[in-house]
Amino acid sequence: MIDKGNAQVSDIQNTLTAKKSTWTSYDTQWVLSLFGTAVGAGILFLPINLGIGGMVPLIIMAILAYPMTYLAHRGFTRFVLSSRRPDADFTDVVVEHFGPAAGQGISLLYFLSIFPVLLIYGVGLTNTVDSFMVNQADMASMPRAWLSGVLVAGLIAIMLAGEKAMLRAFSIMVYPLVAILLFLSIYLMPSWHVPEFIIPSLPSLTSTLWLATPVVIFSFSHVAALSSFAHAQRRHYGKEATSKSEDIVRRTSIMLIVFVMLFVISCILTLSPDQLAQAKEQNVSVLSYLANATDNPFIATLGPIVAFIAITSSFIGHFLGARESLIGMLTKSTSLSQRHAHGICILVLFLSIWAVSIINPSILGMMEALSGPVIAMILFIMPMIAVYKVKSLHIYKGKLSTFFVLATGAVAVSALVFKLVQ
Repeated sequence: MIDKGNAQVSDIQNTLTAKKSTWTSYDTQWVLSLFGTAVGAGILFLPINLGIGGMVPLIIMAILAYPMTYLAHRGFTRFVLSSRRPDADFTDVVVEHFGPAAGQGISLLYFLSIFPVLLIYGVGLTNTVDSFMVNQADMASMPRAWLSGVLVAGLIAIMLAGEKAMLRAFSIMVYPLVAILLFLSIYLMPSWHVPEFIIPSLPSLTSTLWLATPVVIFSFSHVAALSSFAHAQRRHYGKEATSKSEDIVRRTSIMLIVFVMLFVISCILTLSPDQLAQAKEQNVSVLSYLANATDNPFIATLGPIVAFIAITSSFIGHFLGARESLIGMLTKSTSLSQRHAHGICILVLFLSIWAVSIINPSILGMMEALSGPVIAMILFIMPMIAVYKVKSLHIYKGKLSTFFVLATGAVAVSALVFKLVQ
């Protein structure tokens, strides 16, 4: 005979689970936050990198982009949620699973996967605003040191306002960003030209795809926000955090691929390979180049605005990860308090981003040579190694997705090694 009391408790638990499983505005906010973290300088420079290589590599990368993005970010989120501690961040998880020494090394690598991205965004934002002032607003160019200092300080100020202000800022920025990116992609369609469909030789195709992989990984990466994201899901959903996180990551990945690849293809079919090469040489985003190269006042106005919003939203998400990582390393390796470590972290990040923004190095060069491969180590390789080391992750051993993510990461890292010895 069934115990009525137990049956009632079971019904209540099932009802609560059903309520938790429904999609909420909280989940939507996190999709927008993760989307905003990914949509930054990388995506605005992705048409330049893929367009120069021709249509065949572009088609192949468009097909691979979704599994590369979703499977890798799902694996990283699973790794963060595998900790026995409910309040563990990424640094705590790697120390728990790999030991203090290896944990500190991996934490440093995690920081190095995010830190160059912030430098890239500082350069990209300064160049975008400067290009807009000179080419669209007919203003004199401001001293670069002053312009970059004000912009970087303003972005960091948003971060210091706290998580609620950050999520609100993402919500405000990402909605118009998605709408304008979609509108621009469609608006450019009448300007499309039939591309030369040249089938490259196998060695040439292999080389192009190999060296393009780090840029694609960088362009769709939102790993910087995943540790804070996973921690927030555990706090909000408890035991259901893993399934909820995977659902949010999946929807974010689909949203990214649909909007971004449409935008990338639209830009590539609008500009010639020579124009894309000029954009690379000028060290500006594809939207800034479109604004400067066309006489269309609509694109001239919207292009820099989209670039500014995209870089700003992504900067905030990556700063969140860099700050968390650096504070964790400082407090674990020194006697500094959380408050003092936070102050030092903010000062170091501000000064370094500001300095590189003044120097103005090649953005695509930084993506290809450092950011993409280092992100691959921490996002693609490390979580897959953990699948074979961490008992709670052993259920994913032998999965095709595990081998795919590991192989993709190895390809990106080998591209870094190739550039270093070239």
